[in-house]
Amino acid sequence: MTVLIGAGLRKVFQGVAAVDGVDINVGEREILGLIGPNGAGKTTLFNLLSGTIRPDEGTVTLDGVEITGWPSYRVARSGLIRTFQIARPFNGVSVLENVAIGALQHSESMDGAFDVAERVLDDVGLANQAAAPAATLTEGDRKRLEMAKALAARPEVLLLDEILAGLAVSDVQSMLDLIGSVRDRGIAVVLIEHRVQAVVDLVDRMVVLHVGRVLFEGTPAEVVAAPEVIDIYLGRRHHGDT
Repeated sequence: MTVLIGAGLRKVFQGVAAVDGVDINVGEREILGLIGPNGAGKTTLFNLLSGTIRPDEGTVTLDGVEITGWPSYRVARSGLIRTFQIARPFNGVSVLENVAIGALQHSESMDGAFDVAERVLDDVGLANQAAAPAATLTEGDRKRLEMAKALAARPEVLLLDEILAGLAVSDVQSMLDLIGSVRDRGIAVVLIEHRVQAVVDLVDRMVVLHVGRVLFEGTPAEVVAAPEVIDIYLGRRHHGDT
C-alpha cells in the first residue's frame, strides 16, 4: 500500500527549478533513501512534502488525501513528520520537556504528553538523560532527541534529513538500528543521506536526484551499480574502482 505520493512536484526559486517535475512514492513500512549531490533538490523536496513551502506545480497525497498546500502544522497532525539536518532542541528546558512538546500534538493533557515522552525516550535510549538540559547533549544524543520529538508526534511517515550527519562512527550503527526499529513499528521512513554505503543494507529502495530531477530509482544494489549514478554522484571509487 502506498502511503505518500508526490506527483509532478516543481518549485522554482529566482528562475531556477530546485525541484523539476519529481514523482515520488513511499509504501507502507518502507524505508526509502533519497540521495544525490549537494544542490540536487533533496531538502526542497522534503519542504514540499511536509508543507514548509508550497509547490508551484504538482500534488502531495497522504493516505489517499491530497494535502498540497496545507500548512506544515496541519500536515504534521495528519501523520507526516520531518526532522532537520541541524538539530535545534529547546535548549532552555529538559530533554523530557522537549519531547513532551512534540507529544502535545496528540495528547489531551500535559500528564499524557509526559507519559508519551517518557516511553519515547526509553525507545531511543535517552531515558537516563530525561532530566538533563537539552543544551548539554552531545551531537549524537541531540540527533536521538530529534528522533524522539518526531516519534512523540505519532508519525505515519517520517522524513529524516541527514540524521547521520555529524555522528561519530560509533554512533552511526545505533542510529541505523533505531531507524530500523521505527519501520518495525509500521512507520514509513524517507531519509536524505550522503553516507550511501552506511544505508545500503537498511533502505528498501533509493531515489537519486540530480539538478532537481529524478536521475535513477531502484534497489540499493541497482543504484550503486548504475553508470549514470556513479558518474554524477558516487564516483568510481564508490563502485570499487581505484
